[in-house]
Amino acid sequence: MRAMLSPSSLSAPAAGSGWLHEAIARIEADYQRSADTHLIPLPLPAFAGAGIDLYLKDESTHPTGSLKHRLARSLFLYALCNGWVREGSTIVEASSGSTAVSEAYFARLLSLPFVAVMPRSTSAEKIALIEFYGGRCHFVERAGDVYDAARAIAADTGGHYMDQFTYAERATDWRGNNNIAESMFTQMARERHPVPRWIVVGAGTGGTSATIGRYVRYQRHATQVCVADPAGSVFSAYHRTGDATLTAPGSRIEGIGRPRVEPSFIRTLVNRMEEVADDDSVAAMRALSTLLGRRVGPSTGTNFVAMLRLAQEMRTQGQQGSILSLLCDAGERYLPTYHDDAWVQRCLGDCAAAHGRLQALLA
Repeated sequence: MRAMLSPSSLSAPAAGSGWLHEAIARIEADYQRSADTHLIPLPLPAFAGAGIDLYLKDESTHPTGSLKHRLARSLFLYALCNGWVREGSTIVEASSGSTAVSEAYFARLLSLPFVAVMPRSTSAEKIALIEFYGGRCHFVERAGDVYDAARAIAADTGGHYMDQFTYAERATDWRGNNNIAESMFTQMARERHPVPRWIVVGAGTGGTSATIGRYVRYQRHATQVCVADPAGSVFSAYHRTGDATLTAPGSRIEGIGRPRVEPSFIRTLVNRMEEVADDDSVAAMRALSTLLGRRVGPSTGTNFVAMLRLAQEMRTQGQQGSILSLLCDAGERYLPTYHDDAWVQRCLGDCAAAHGRLQALLA
C-alpha cells in the first residue's frame, strides 16, 4: 500500500533550493531593473522613398554593453534550472569577447568565481572588462584550444563549463517570454511595415538566428532570416553544404564567424547567408557611425552591409517592406583596433575600395 505523505513533506524544499531560488530571484530582479533596448530607424532617403525602411535594435544599451547580455542571462538561468550550477560553483566559458564580459557580470551578481578561456592575443580592453566584473582570464596559444581548456578547468575546479557554442540555441525560450524576437515585433507594431521582410543578424554561436528563426515560424510571420557572415567564417559553407566537418581559417571580425561549425548554428532556420569581406565590414561600421553620430562595432558593420544589399535588391525588384538588424555593441570597445586607421591598415588592409562600394550601395 502506498505510504501517505504529510502536507509538510510535500512542500518541503529540495536540498540547496534556498540558494537556487535566491540566485534566480537575483537574475530576475536584475532583468526588471533593465529597460528594453531601443529600436532605431535609419534615415536613408534613397530607400525610404522606395518604400523600404531600415531599423537597428540597439543592444549596446544593456548593462554589459552588448547583445551577449541576453545570452549570458539565458545561459545562467538554463544552467541553474538544470541543476548544473550550485552555490560556490566556478563558472567557466570559452570566450574572448562580449559573452565573457556578460557572464562575468552575472557570476559577480551571484557571487560565483568566473574564468574566461581565451587566446593570448585577446585585446587588453576586453581583458580589462572581464576583470572589472571580477573574472579571471586563462590564456591559450591557439584559438582552437579554448574548448578543451575550458572543459579541463571546469573539471579541475568542480565547476561548470557554460559552453555558449552548444547551449545558445536552446537556452532561450524561442516562443516568446521576452526574447529578442518578441521584443523586435512588439516594437515594430506601429511602423509603416510592421512585419519585417528580412531580419539580419550575425552568427558567433548561432543562438540569435535560431531564436529568431523559430519565433517567426511559430508566429507564422512572413519574415526571412539572413545571416551576415564575415570572411574566414565556416558558417556560409556549412549552410550551402550541410557538412558539419568543415573548417575555415576563422573570422577577423570580432564576435561573429567561427573556424568550426558550432552546435548552436541551425542552418535550416536561416533563409540566406550574405558573405561580407572584412574591409566592407569596417567601411560600413564607419559610415554607420557617422550616420548615427556615435561609434558602433565591426559586427554591426557586417550586418549593415547585408542590410544594404537586401535593400538594394528589394528596390531593384520594386518590393516594399522593412529590414531589421542589430546594433550589437558600442564602438568605444574598438577604439584602438577597428576605429584606428593604422591598426586597420596593418591588420586588414586598405579600405578605400570598400568605401566606394558602400557609397554605391547607399546611392
